[in-house]
Amino acid sequence: MFQKILIANRGEIALRVLRACKELGIQTVVVHSTADADAMHVRLADESVCIGPPPSRDSYLNIHQIVAACEITGADAVHPGYGFLSENAKFADILAAHNITFIGPSGDHIRIMGDKIEAKRTAKRLGIPVVPGSDGAVTEEKEAKRIAAEIGYPVIIKASAGGGGRGMKVAHTEADLEIALQTARSEAGAAFGDDAVYIEKYLEKPRHIEVQVFGDGFGGGVHFGERDCSLQRRHQKVWEEANSPALNAEERSRIGGICAKAIADLGYSGAGTIEFLYENGEFYFIEMNTRLQVEHPVTEAITGIDLVHEQIRVASGGGLSVKQEDIKFNGHAIECRINAEDPRTFTPSPGTITHFHTPGGLGIRVDSGVYSGYKIPPYYDSLIGKLIVHGRNRVECMMRLRRALDEFVVDGIKTTLPLFRDLVGNADIANGDYDIHWLEKYLAKGE
Repeated sequence: MFQKILIANRGEIALRVLRACKELGIQTVVVHSTADADAMHVRLADESVCIGPPPSRDSYLNIHQIVAACEITGADAVHPGYGFLSENAKFADILAAHNITFIGPSGDHIRIMGDKIEAKRTAKRLGIPVVPGSDGAVTEEKEAKRIAAEIGYPVIIKASAGGGGRGMKVAHTEADLEIALQTARSEAGAAFGDDAVYIEKYLEKPRHIEVQVFGDGFGGGVHFGERDCSLQRRHQKVWEEANSPALNAEERSRIGGICAKAIADLGYSGAGTIEFLYENGEFYFIEMNTRLQVEHPVTEAITGIDLVHEQIRVASGGGLSVKQEDIKFNGHAIECRINAEDPRTFTPSPGTITHFHTPGGLGIRVDSGVYSGYKIPPYYDSLIGKLIVHGRNRVECMMRLRRALDEFVVDGIKTTLPLFRDLVGNADIANGDYDIHWLEKYLAKGE
């Protein structure tokens, strides 16, 4: 097991990893920008190192400074959390060259799954169902029209190196295709420095289903069930559930088994999430995230297994603590992402939190790194906390969530709490009847 882990992140995920390390008896080092000097994870860590000014490129994305912090403090491993350098193959390679363990998969696996075209090819080879579309990058309008005619309109054009909805355009007819192709390539080039795009069949009313997988580092793999992340705004997840209200036990077992086998065949090590669009009983691979997800707590709630503990155990060479037959699903869990944003316009709302009170009681968990008097900096992601609720079934979970949201108090800034109070009372949400377009349509009606 590791002696000292450096946590290369900030906010609630840095605190989440720090707590797991303390439970395992591992010393912790956190890095921080000057803007985060008073952050909760900095206060609680055994050691902290300031690695630069507020801009991420000068601090949390500064690989050389992070490696130097490892060498100064004697850290023998780095946990990257999510975001920032968590899916940076170069970072993983550099750490390996310095005999520092990256708590995640190999640089090669990060590279494969970081390229959406190569990821789709790999998924297909591993037996994972994929969305019909181009086999590689599409550069010519003539080729795009031929592929679109073969798979049928509507189609969606996506950035090969992208994510978060950037470089993504839908064409409903051949007339739409030319401008959609040009726009997607332009956005992809500007956002990612790579204008390669590919084409897929556009599903009209799919759900977003993702399967939590783990490779043990020795050619074995397991799955921890699925999460439903269909409530999204601009392709960003807002509300996540486990298990999905749309799947039955047979479907859950089938797709989970496919994903676990694929991870084993790939020789993958650590946590990963295989994401699908799901429509009319069929799963279609869209991407794989080679890291811990923001929404991992809902999986922990229904399995009772600490996924960060598993990450650390696997990275240290100890393999997984459980076999597939040991993983049981208990009840239902929902996570709401609480952001420092206006609940209607979603404009960021940095500032000082004058009062912060979290809900409590059976089945309630709040992952947050903020506190009363904390000043939210304007430089980073607006996520300030996650409310995770667990119940014996979805009905109990929803009732508990409603109560928890009523107890949650954040004063001094605007947050998205009012949005979730509206959603928890909506009939479609109560019935689990929604798709990836539902939330944006709901928000548009309220404007």
